[in-house]
Amino acid sequence: MSKEIDLDTQPAGKALPWFLTITGLLTIGGMIAMPFLAGEPDGDKMPDLVRFLGRFHPVILHLPIGIFSLILLQELLGMFSKQKSPRGVLPIFIGAGSAVAAVIAGFMLYHGGGYEGSELAENHLWSGLGFACAAVVTMIVKAWSLAPAASQVFYRLLLFSSVGVMGFASHGGASMTHGTDYLTQYAPNPIRNALGLEPREKEEKAKPLEEQIVYADIVQPILNKRCVQCHKEGKIKGKLRMDTYEMLVKGGKEGSAIEVGSAEDSNIVYRAELPEDDEEHMPPDGKPGFEAEELAVVKWWINEGADPKKTAGELNLTDEIRAAIGKLDLAIGKGEVAVKEASSDQPSDDLRATVAKLGTDFPGGLTFESQSSSSLTFTGVSMRKNLTDELFTKLAPVLAKMVAIDLSATSVTDASIAKLAAATDLRMVRLSETGITDASLDTLAKLTKLESVNLYGTKVTDAGVKKLIALPNLKRLYLWQTAVTPEAIAEIKKALPAVEIVTGI
Repeated sequence: MSKEIDLDTQPAGKALPWFLTITGLLTIGGMIAMPFLAGEPDGDKMPDLVRFLGRFHPVILHLPIGIFSLILLQELLGMFSKQKSPRGVLPIFIGAGSAVAAVIAGFMLYHGGGYEGSELAENHLWSGLGFACAAVVTMIVKAWSLAPAASQVFYRLLLFSSVGVMGFASHGGASMTHGTDYLTQYAPNPIRNALGLEPREKEEKAKPLEEQIVYADIVQPILNKRCVQCHKEGKIKGKLRMDTYEMLVKGGKEGSAIEVGSAEDSNIVYRAELPEDDEEHMPPDGKPGFEAEELAVVKWWINEGADPKKTAGELNLTDEIRAAIGKLDLAIGKGEVAVKEASSDQPSDDLRATVAKLGTDFPGGLTFESQSSSSLTFTGVSMRKNLTDELFTKLAPVLAKMVAIDLSATSVTDASIAKLAAATDLRMVRLSETGITDASLDTLAKLTKLESVNLYGTKVTDAGVKKLIALPNLKRLYLWQTAVTPEAIAEIKKALPAVEIVTGI
């Protein structure tokens, strides 16, 4: 009878070290071969399964980080105290295995699209692969060092080296997610000097609007808010970066993002003005799009020549554009008007605490519209049918602060929509593929700030939709795959000629 291998007690010289050595070396060879066999990343050619599995990379990677950190701590205690170092190989076996799984998922994420041409992403890929290989080698050496007389020096040296590579790879991943200056952005000047970084300048008093550089002080912050998350160093969707002026002009696989002097022909404007249910619409579904004033300012800047250095006073600053800039939050408009408005809308500590508490029930669903705004946005799309009327009631304390809410494909009914009566600042609501009826439109008709209403795939009828004629600020109405007739649509268009009605026809 064959004896079962115990990863925690098997001594050196038996089957375990040879098994782990052969398996580990084959695994290392396979990981190193992956980038060479796959070639350059091309997201357009990748099947959805690759993209799906790649999204698990941020979830898996925390396991090897935690395990190796704990093993390192145990070894340090063993070196500097009477406590014995752990002799089992099981923990490091799990750590190395999860590191390999994280690398494979990360490789799929890298090839799933959005990282083509990114030096930061490529460096992160290779450093992560290096950590996984080092983790496997450390596991092999650990298995051979289980004999009573075996030295632990080489194993510990490999362990410390593996953790060092892990830290470097982790920093690269954080830089891709949060930006390369995430850790150092608020570092004191002595630390910045030691790292060879430019010293932080003291915050200056807000400049008058006419003295602000339009691109740097107004336009780029808008793009940072709406676009740069997916179009930056380390994450380049469509081979397009929008984090610098030069990259914005250079463009991506569809050419330049802006057409100097013509907002109408500029790709970013074209994408932003597509219907929200269009797959080419940007930002993509689930992310807040441009506000009317933001898009107006971007279009104005492009039409005025898209100069990266000119101030607002050097351009044709109309009263309409001045008013639009005045509505932008503090993170965007640094003029006196913007500072005044934003400072009065800072989220209170109580509101922040409430949002954080609700994060338990709605993970990632409830967020502030911006860092300097108390307005909230909510999406329940990821919860799907798990978002019920009963669960929705927990949002009651924050409904008054809602400006955008997406309940698409959830289990909410008219009962939940009735509670939106408290959301008097609501500008966008998506109710597509829900079980709502005309009863919900009685509530929506009273929310006078609504600009976009998506009723795709619902049971609404002519009688209910006609009530939305009462909305003075309505700009987009989605009625695709509903029972609303062409006659009712014509009536709405006649009453609201500026409204874009999407019917799928």
